Amino acid sequence: MAFEINKFNVVKKKRLETSGFNVECNVATESEIDKILSVCHSATAENAEVLNGEVNYSGNIDVCILYSTVDGEIGTLNATCPFVSKFEDTAIQVGDKVGIDVNVEDCTVDSVANSNIKLTCACTQSGVLIKCNEVSNVTTGDENICLKEDEIFVNTLVGQAKEVFSVESEVSIKEPVQKVLLCDSQVSVKSVESGVDFVSVGGEVVSRILYLTEKDRFESCYVTENFKEEIELECVTREAISEAVACVKKSAVKCEIEEVEKGVNIKLVVPVEVKVTSYMEISQTVIKDVYSLNNELEVTTESFDMTKKTVGDYFESKIDGNLVLDSDKPRVDKIMFVGGSNLCLTNAYLKNGEVVVEGVTKTNVIYLNDETNSLHSVVIEVPFVVSDKASVDCETADVSAHAILHDVDVVVKKGREFFFDAKIKVHVDYDCEEISAVISKVDLASEYPERDCALELVFASQGQSAWEVAKNLRVSETTILLQNPDLIFPLEKDEGVIVFYQKA
Repeated sequence: MAFEINKFNVVKKKRLETSGFNVECNVATESEIDKILSVCHSATAENAEVLNGEVNYSGNIDVCILYSTVDGEIGTLNATCPFVSKFEDTAIQVGDKVGIDVNVEDCTVDSVANSNIKLTCACTQSGVLIKCNEVSNVTTGDENICLKEDEIFVNTLVGQAKEVFSVESEVSIKEPVQKVLLCDSQVSVKSVESGVDFVSVGGEVVSRILYLTEKDRFESCYVTENFKEEIELECVTREAISEAVACVKKSAVKCEIEEVEKGVNIKLVVPVEVKVTSYMEISQTVIKDVYSLNNELEVTTESFDMTKKTVGDYFESKIDGNLVLDSDKPRVDKIMFVGGSNLCLTNAYLKNGEVVVEGVTKTNVIYLNDETNSLHSVVIEVPFVVSDKASVDCETADVSAHAILHDVDVVVKKGREFFFDAKIKVHVDYDCEEISAVISKVDLASEYPERDCALELVFASQGQSAWEVAKNLRVSETTILLQNPDLIFPLEKDEGVIVFYQKA
């Protein structure tokens, strides 16, 4: 056989269809609960099994419930609710890799009875399928086949890795503390750099601590701790482009309180899981053009598409909003504390050289009404749009985003109008689609008739290359160049080209 097929791999990302599902959470309690004040939640995807046509995976929803008891005490419950879900798509095949995002869009309290709190979490799942597609590439060592080779750049998958590490932080409070009511930690990725057999991920863990002082005041503070971790991944080089997603293993967060003179030190140990995926652009030799000295050829060209990973961006912004309390709700005489905020991103895209991220934040505010001397809670829902200059020059790039909130502040005016503001930290990744083509198959057809002359003079046109002339005459390019040493290619004008044919 004159031709052989060698194959190379290219990476192709495909968005999995976004869909919704509900998770029922049952949280046991030993307290006599009077009212649920706030529910903070976050979801993570865990183990995924890729089968033909579907991806099955498990996950957890971590919830932190703030409540008041019948005795007027404020308490906290932390629980983890496991769930299973799946994606279905005919494009999914065994061996593919996946990235899965799960967001809790809403959480409702169904009942509080018999030492049990029943919640329903409305979740959305989205994901990306990472495929390594084979592309057929023709090669040959036949001396009667003339090849014009070319170097093209193709995008390939290097691999994936994950690691869990702990980030420790500490904050000093200059007054006695009765108890810590809530500790909510989030992680933000700020930088991703490829090294030799590792990926360096930099970011920060932002923790909000809500506590009750000995003077019965509710206070909160934020503590931020930077980190830089090297994730081992074989075959990565400095030229690779890597992406990283991180999450806090909230059920394993440790909070220790140490009493000191005039206050306390609060120490946090926050387990963080980072998953990295690396991509590489490599050079691949392919046949750009081909012809035979002896036979007609039937040439098949195959186009293919692939995903090019580009360096992501990180930026910070501000969001704000307001809410007017319904007339049937008790007026606000004092904001006691902000129970927590839940963030859900709904869209991310490029527009006019900027990356735009849209979402909704829901913040639980607990306030006091003097008339009834009772606590009430309200949810401030703030849609937002933030943007920043994008570093990518591919306007049609697919954008994926992750974000966290910090420095959340809520004030009230005239007892009914809430004003909300916060800072948001956003990390975005970009994927660009590229299309290329190769000669994927060549078959020998009929033989050329035997030549009936030993010499031929042909007229070649201005601009023709030696390759083009040789292909038309069915001789090698070397033959044209050796037998016409005075000609310069590409031809500057119409010229006569002479060819001596060797007798077999």
